[in-house]
This record gives sequence, C-alpha cells and structure tokens, in this order.
Amino acid sequence: MDWDKLRIFHAVADAGSLTHAGDSLHLSQSAVSRQIRALEDSLKTTLFHRHARGLILTEQGELLFDATSSMVKRIEAATARIHDSEEEVFGELRVTTTHGFGAMWLAPRLAKLYEKYPDLKIDLMLAENVLDLPMREADVAIRMKEPSQADLIRKRLMAIRMRLYASPRYLDKHGVPDSIEDMQHHRLICQNVQSAQVSAGLQLNQQLLSIVKTTLTVNNYFGVLQAVQSDLGIGVLPNYIIDGNPHITRVLPEVESVEVPVFLAYPEELRQSKRVSAFRDFVQEQILEHRRSLRALADEQSS
Repeated sequence: MDWDKLRIFHAVADAGSLTHAGDSLHLSQSAVSRQIRALEDSLKTTLFHRHARGLILTEQGELLFDATSSMVKRIEAATARIHDSEEEVFGELRVTTTHGFGAMWLAPRLAKLYEKYPDLKIDLMLAENVLDLPMREADVAIRMKEPSQADLIRKRLMAIRMRLYASPRYLDKHGVPDSIEDMQHHRLICQNVQSAQVSAGLQLNQQLLSIVKTTLTVNNYFGVLQAVQSDLGIGVLPNYIIDGNPHITRVLPEVESVEVPVFLAYPEELRQSKRVSAFRDFVQEQILEHRRSLRALADEQSS
C-alpha cells in the first residue's frame, strides 16, 4: 500500500477537512482529494462520509485511521530516538502531569531548565486522566501513584500529603480551630467530591465535609488556593503548593491525609533519551533544592 496516500489519508482524518489537511501538507485541496479517491479505489471501499460541515470516517475509515495512528506514533518514537543520538539536548519533550502539580509546582521552575537547555521545547500537557506512555501520548509523566504498566521506567520522586491551611487574616477574624470538631464553625474550601483527585485527598475531604456546615467546593487546587488567599475559609491543599509560603498558615497539624507517592515515569524505549534524562535530573534537582530551602527556613525560624 502506498505510504504517501496513507500519510495524506491520516492528515485528512485527523483534520476532518480536505482544505485543512492540504494546508498542513502544503498540497492543494484537489491534490488531496485525488489521493483520497485513489486510496478508496485501491481498497474498494469508502473511507469518508462527505457532508457540508466536513468529513466523517466510515467504519472502514476508522479501522484504517487506527492503523495509521499507530504507524505515526512509531515513526515519532523512531525520530525521537534518532534525535537522541546527538550529544546536545534539543527538540520536543511532551510532559504530562496533573493540573495542580504542573501549573503550581513544575511550571514556575521551568525557567531554570530552559536556561540550561535553550533549544529544548517542552509541551506541558496538564490532565487528570492518565495518558498512555507506551503509545507515545506523552514522553514523560509525573503521576500521583505508581504506574502499573510493566514496560515503563519509574522513579519515586517524593511523597505529598493533603493538609489544612488558612490565611492569617482569616484566622485573626474567625479564630484558630483547636480540634477537627471545631471545623463546624469554619467554612471548608476543598475540591468537590466529583472532581478527579487522589484518593487520599478525597477521603480527607469526605471526612471534613461530614463535619462542616458551610463550604466552598472548587474543581481544582488553583481555585482552592485563591479562595484561601482571599480569606474565605480553611482549605484542603497538597503540601507541595504551600510549603515555604509565608502568607499561608497551617492549621490542625494533626489532621492530614495518608502519604501520596509521586512518580516520574517514561517508556523503556526512551531509556537513552538525552531529553528525558535532562528533564528527570532537573526535576530531582529541584526537589532537593526545595527540601534544602525548607530546612533553611525551619532553621531560621527556630533560631
């Protein structure tokens, strides 16, 4: 089967339009259309339903698109390995992690990575769902649980816990709770129980929601943090967001979730990737630096 025609078919199926596919392939719409018709003739089947709003794959088209998608991912993996044979760290690295960790811990630190490797291109994909690394939906993942797939290299980075925090202004106005039962006199800010979150955080939220009378629930940690900083109540947040923040106070130190492990993982086929190694080492260095800064802060406060 002619790979050129398959490549054009894949672009059309992905774009849902002859025009958009032609733009991405630098071909005219008529040239793309001819190639699709020739492919359909060679397969003796119809691959697309045509209508005014674009193209929709037929059942046979869906089967072929699954095959070409797999082929494209394999080519991308091979291309990545070829590029990784070079000495310099450059090119695209697709990193997936949760919204909270990616936006509030990782992204603010990436400037140091770019300083060291200015030709690196990071595609940061923030999602609560788990992307498939062996299928090359991403190159590297930072996950809040140990990956279950056997063909992944994994590295435990650290552990986090969900804890209770409030602003000093809120506590000055409403008082500091002395026990978990005192939470009934405070507004709880947390992720709603329908939100995607680690099970440890969900369990702590459910325990607290059974006690409090007034709540503000948000579907992400950034919203919880903003509400806490706006003096709206006592929030449930992962400690990696708050550690070292002088403007937020931890309350009820005895109340916290069980430990949540954080893992970095990547496919076995990227073991020799210089981009992956550079990113892995960078994350580990940042974690060590963060721990050192917390120890220095604790020493300063105790002296």
